[in-house]
Amino acid sequence: MTAPALVALAHGSRDPRSAATVRALVDEVRALRPDLRIETAFLDLSKPSFDTVVAKLVRAGVEEIVVVPLLLTEAYHAKVDVPEAIAAAMERHEGLKVRATPVLGLEAMFLEVLDQRLRDALCAARVRELDGLVLAAAGTTDPLALQSIQRLARVWGAHHKLPVIPAYASASPPATGEAVRSLRAQGRRHIAVGSLILAPGKLYDRAAELALEAGAVAVSDPLGAHPEVARVVLARYAVGAVELVPV
Repeated sequence: MTAPALVALAHGSRDPRSAATVRALVDEVRALRPDLRIETAFLDLSKPSFDTVVAKLVRAGVEEIVVVPLLLTEAYHAKVDVPEAIAAAMERHEGLKVRATPVLGLEAMFLEVLDQRLRDALCAARVRELDGLVLAAAGTTDPLALQSIQRLARVWGAHHKLPVIPAYASASPPATGEAVRSLRAQGRRHIAVGSLILAPGKLYDRAAELALEAGAVAVSDPLGAHPEVARVVLARYAVGAVELVPV
């Protein structure tokens, strides 16, 4: 039996760096599972659209699709946009089976990727000492999503034995600049920002700009196309593929 196709579904951005990073991540996934039919799609602002990709797969004879949302929190896009897109696709293509998996989430292993990106940033800035950290996320108004980010910040801080303030590029306070200033008000002077953001774009740039203006010594790159992120994509796909098997 042919395995379901995997569609990695990202939000999309007007910034071309975002789509390029998503495609690079999907290339990492393909490298791990060259036997799978894997496609990249976007909800908005970037191409190809989810509808376009689904139509292409249907024309190729694909009957089952597992959609892995490339999102870090279970917020509005995961709860509303993704289900609506899938429902519309199944209505448009009779007999097509589509299963959405949970989002990538805030896996503890992502902190290892975050630390790697931050080490690179600290090395470039020639910084060897830290006394405070900011965990920068894209931002959401969903209370459960905010709680998950706060929990991850506590885990990260405990690992490094440093104070950590979660901050956001939009939608929720504090902004990264406010978080850095809060730590500086405590007498801390070597504050770095870890970017809990999947791909570069306007939100990442704004978060980095505000943090550096406030006195951060370094800001890490987004998680990006890292093999550990690709492995989580495949882990989500595996669960979704099993759920498509008739009981």
